Amino acid sequence: MPRAVYVLALGIFAVVSSEFLVAGLMPQLAAGLAVTIPQVGYLITAFAAAMALGGPVLTVLLLRVRPKAALMVLFALFLAGNALAAVSGGYPAMLVARVLTGMAAQALFGVSISLTAQLTRPEVRGRAVSVMLNGLMLGTLLGLPLATVTGEWFGWRAAFWAVSALTVVAALATAAGVPRIDRFTEGGTLRQELAVFRRPRLWLALSTSTFVIGATFSAFSYFNPILTRVTGFEAGAVPLLLVAYGAATVAGNAVVGRLADRRPLAVLLCGLSLNAMFLAGFALLAHLAVPAVVCLLGIGLAGVTLNPAMVTRVQRAGNERPLVNTVHSSFITLGIIIGSSVGGLVISAFGLRATLWFGVVLALAGLVTLVPDLTVTTEAAAPSGLQGACGESAGQADGGRV
Repeated sequence: MPRAVYVLALGIFAVVSSEFLVAGLMPQLAAGLAVTIPQVGYLITAFAAAMALGGPVLTVLLLRVRPKAALMVLFALFLAGNALAAVSGGYPAMLVARVLTGMAAQALFGVSISLTAQLTRPEVRGRAVSVMLNGLMLGTLLGLPLATVTGEWFGWRAAFWAVSALTVVAALATAAGVPRIDRFTEGGTLRQELAVFRRPRLWLALSTSTFVIGATFSAFSYFNPILTRVTGFEAGAVPLLLVAYGAATVAGNAVVGRLADRRPLAVLLCGLSLNAMFLAGFALLAHLAVPAVVCLLGIGLAGVTLNPAMVTRVQRAGNERPLVNTVHSSFITLGIIIGSSVGGLVISAFGLRATLWFGVVLALAGLVTLVPDLTVTTEAAAPSGLQGACGESAGQADGGRV
């Protein structure tokens, strides 16, 4: 595995640490900015909207910039956003800071995924993406708790300065460890970049990713109240359970990364099926501690860990260039928005378990989006360890370039 892939993972780690920062510092930010908790929550919404809408626009503006240079520009914008957040004296400045960091974060994801594909052989790209996305998993596992602890001990401004320092380290590592590439393969002009979006199969792959992440975040967003109010865990136990969940995502990501190149469709089929099963189990057995924890860990193993297979499928349906990957990240962000926002609405109407059932619905919808590709074989099937778990026919239908 090229060293540059691990360097790119460090940049993703910095991005994710900043992304979840506001969620971990809500009380401190509300007090420091003299606003309400719901207003702080709008900062999360603004960040997500900037990622989904602004990230692709920023990527288009950088189409003619060399990939490594584009990364450095994005690191500079990301650093500026976090530094502005650290010194902001009021809510408007903080809002601008979160919009700027959201746009830069999404574009960083897209360019980093494209560079990973460019720097590795086709047969190991799924595994390489999983290595790079370990920055995402570790950001959830370690970045958020560390940033939250920093904020609690030294204040919320210190937390943003810490992420700024991490961004500088990631940028310097990128400058030293990522080779210069003159341009990405194929495409180039905006018209050429947009032409790929005429492919129906690409939109199908993008929608699958939205449902995968939406199903997961309909549960993840509300783990805390479900575990305390329904399962009966003490509040102090929840962080430990979330760390265990994060460890499960790291393990699942490693497994999916090794299988995604050969059988992305079969991985998605199995993962969505397992996720639906664990979500349903959690909804039915949330009042029992042991089954609830087992289902929580199962969602960790078969939820966001499907990212390498999702990336592989989208790249094969479209291409490996930054705009496709950034738009894909926007569809993933859309899944987060749907899972968390609609999950909150169904909780208000039907109770805490309802968001888990909503996750089941989204996972089943994701399975439906796989059906057209399951009926087509475009490559010779290769042996896969998933065939025993998911069935020989699923393995064969996943032949290849979808």
